[in-house]
Amino acid sequence: MSEERKGELFAVALSFFEGLFPIWSIIAVREIGPIHTYASSLVFALIFFLVLSIFRKTYAELFKREALKDLLLTSFYITLLFVLLYVGLVYTSASSMSVILLLQIFFSYLYFNIFGGERMDAVHTWGVIFMGVGALIVLFPGEFRVNRGDLLVLIAAMIAPIANLYQKRAREKVSSETVLLFRSIFALAVLIVLARFFEKDVGIEKYKEVFLYLFLSGFFVLGLAKIFWIEALHRISITKLSAMASMIPLFTLVFSYFILDEIPTPFQLFGAFLIIVGSVFITRQSSLSE
Repeated sequence: MSEERKGELFAVALSFFEGLFPIWSIIAVREIGPIHTYASSLVFALIFFLVLSIFRKTYAELFKREALKDLLLTSFYITLLFVLLYVGLVYTSASSMSVILLLQIFFSYLYFNIFGGERMDAVHTWGVIFMGVGALIVLFPGEFRVNRGDLLVLIAAMIAPIANLYQKRAREKVSSETVLLFRSIFALAVLIVLARFFEKDVGIEKYKEVFLYLFLSGFFVLGLAKIFWIEALHRISITKLSAMASMIPLFTLVFSYFILDEIPTPFQLFGAFLIIVGSVFITRQSSLSE
């Protein structure tokens, strides 16, 4: 099996778990708040990465000086991104979050292709138009008023390609589990401070109510799926990986319906359709390079 095919399989597997992420998270956020939800889920992920790092004997890579800059930048952008996502879930729906977050493909293409000096052919131009119109439909469903949660998720989508760039660089110098362990330690330290100042203390009974969702989100999404993400990123391009992740909103829409009784609006469905079509167009090989 080729390395590219392995990367594609990692992308499909992570899409399934990432599709459940907004659902598990929103249930916990409603009970214990966004910062406590992120921090608590991260504890399970950190334990997973620590055990994996010890098992593979890669923990010494945490102190690899040549990787430190990329690890710190990765950790900063990833922590900021997830704080925005979790806080955004206070104000928006799981399905809206998943659809808007897919716009990271648009921003990935914008940063690395357009700003990178590459000319746009007709197919890519239509891809940008479809994704832009789809985003406007999801962000402004029938009225010109921005939901603050949607706006926070949109900012997270703008940050995602930058975070992925530094993750890709860090992965070239250290293992996946080292990248994830480092960023988890960094994020947990930041979240402890944020929770202290911005959220009320949470009682043990509240934690018991959402323990399962915190574990599932921490182990499978912040843990296993992130291993899949970095391994895929190591084998295929950022733009291609982001495009394959277009399956995530489809999983979320289905799971939201059955688990949260969240019925997608016509605006969400049409906007999601345009964004997914646009992502396919954007990631097609340019005719200008043939």
